Amino acid sequence: MVKTKDLRSMSIDELEAKLLEKKKEQFNLRVQQSTGQLQNTAVLRSVRREVAKINTLIAERKKNS
Repeated sequence: MVKTKDLRSMSIDELEAKLLEKKKEQFNLRVQQSTGQLQNTAVLRSVRREVAKINTLIAERKKNS
């Protein structure tokens, strides 16, 4: 899990790259869940929250600039 402090130190471009990476991970986890391969379903929740954190930081940065 990525810490918010670490995310705040990233630039907007880095955040958008991280967002794309997390969305791909989220998609892969959803596919694994639907096929019954995912053992730890709590990972889905944590990835979803990381996506939300990143989206929030991107919105804050765009609003302030």
